[in-house]
Amino acid sequence: MKPIALCCLLLVAGCTATAEDVARADAAQAREQARLDKTLAGYEAGKPQSCINPFGNSNVSIYGETLLYRDGSRYWLNKPTGGCFGLKRDDIIVTKSYGGQLCRGDIVRTVDRSSGFPSGACSFGDFVPYTKPRS
Repeated sequence: MKPIALCCLLLVAGCTATAEDVARADAAQAREQARLDKTLAGYEAGKPQSCINPFGNSNVSIYGETLLYRDGSRYWLNKPTGGCFGLKRDDIIVTKSYGGQLCRGDIVRTVDRSSGFPSGACSFGDFVPYTKPRS
């Protein structure tokens, strides 16, 4: 086998996820989804909105690749466009709002809490409000 072909084969093999890696990622995703479901139990989803007021929404929690803002008794669920791979529960979320609102398409940057180094970036999707139903 030619050296270049061998190097390419080794490179591809090194990037391939094993079944164990996939199972571990699936289990982590299932845990985060169960945690999110527990938080939103008793709440109803409303009509998605493209922007929200960032003031009063500074309390953000991370559930896998989902961001959940809390505004008093209401939650705003956001699934970043294209996902936000590698987002960790204890990352610091850094946003820059234009026009005074957080909007779909705005860039979300993440910073590792322990090292202080940037750890990634993604883009907001729609914001889905979750509220308690009126009795």
